[in-house]
Amino acid sequence: MWNSLLAEETIQIRDGLLVFALFLFLYWIFKKWIFQGVLALLQKTPSSFLPYLWESFKRPIQVGLIAAGLIWAVHIFPFVHIGQPFLEKVARSVFIVLLTWGFYNFSSTSSSMFENLKKRMNVDIDQIFIPFLSKTIRLVIVAISITIIAQEFNYNISGFIAGLGLGGLAVALAAKEVLANLLGGIVIIFERPFSIGDSITTPSVEGTVEDITFRSTKIRNPSQALVTVPNSILANQPITNNSRIGKRKISFNLEILWAPRNKLERAVKRLEEMLHRHPGIQPEDVFVKLDQIRDGKMVLIFNFFTKSSEWSDYLDIKQEINLNILQILEEEGLQVANAPQPMAPGSSAPQQGSKKNEPGS
Repeated sequence: MWNSLLAEETIQIRDGLLVFALFLFLYWIFKKWIFQGVLALLQKTPSSFLPYLWESFKRPIQVGLIAAGLIWAVHIFPFVHIGQPFLEKVARSVFIVLLTWGFYNFSSTSSSMFENLKKRMNVDIDQIFIPFLSKTIRLVIVAISITIIAQEFNYNISGFIAGLGLGGLAVALAAKEVLANLLGGIVIIFERPFSIGDSITTPSVEGTVEDITFRSTKIRNPSQALVTVPNSILANQPITNNSRIGKRKISFNLEILWAPRNKLERAVKRLEEMLHRHPGIQPEDVFVKLDQIRDGKMVLIFNFFTKSSEWSDYLDIKQEINLNILQILEEEGLQVANAPQPMAPGSSAPQQGSKKNEPGS
């Protein structure tokens, strides 16, 4: 009888190891051949929905094969005494976790689900709304999964929910700031004062928006530091969206030394023509005028707009315009007030005999 019992246990151990080895083999076959073959077939379909769904479930299926082999082997092993009902609950819970894992991956911000929604329903989904919606869907998926698993093990979900209702007031008071940030995020999402990638300026921060979560918005400032701003603060501040400026304004005054009328009129005309011809300037908004005459100086006012709102383009255009202004003034014999005078060789004082730079010459 003892020998017969040992032989039976040996057979059970052998069968358990064979079952686990079989599932490891299936795991290898799936990873090596099946996944790539099915993916190649799905990529021939006109939509990217099915390929992305299949890729989202790659890892859950692989882990599921190993988990199935392990659960089956444990059921066969003679030394592990676990009841059949409990193993069934574990198996169902593992299946739920793997299913949740797959849909969690599928609901990421890079999912084609949102793109298909925009195309088929002609819905304008802002880029800042997609990450927020993705996080919300993921939270719902995880909450449903936890609820189902808890019910599998006979946990009283109704009592838990009732307990949340009784403690709701205390939680709300303790999490007042969290709720304020969540509501602020919702306000930002639906009012859409900016999108991810926009350059914004507020009283508290300036930079490029990188992400928005339930609690805060992440902004990369000009020094490349990542600033995290609570949504409740950002939603109650004036926000200037620099990326939605159709054009940038350049306005400044320039003082020049006094010059005859004909020379000044010629210079102003050339300056206006230069701004009108510049490819980066809005030609209909160009103003170059003599604004004031005071203390032997004349004040020219410049007012125009760049076509590009990008900060780097704005700086390039501004520099080019300033250099062109200096060139025209030099060619017309006009001198910027308070500009350094040319120095006579071997002298530490400004040269006084140059007629070209004398006022009125």
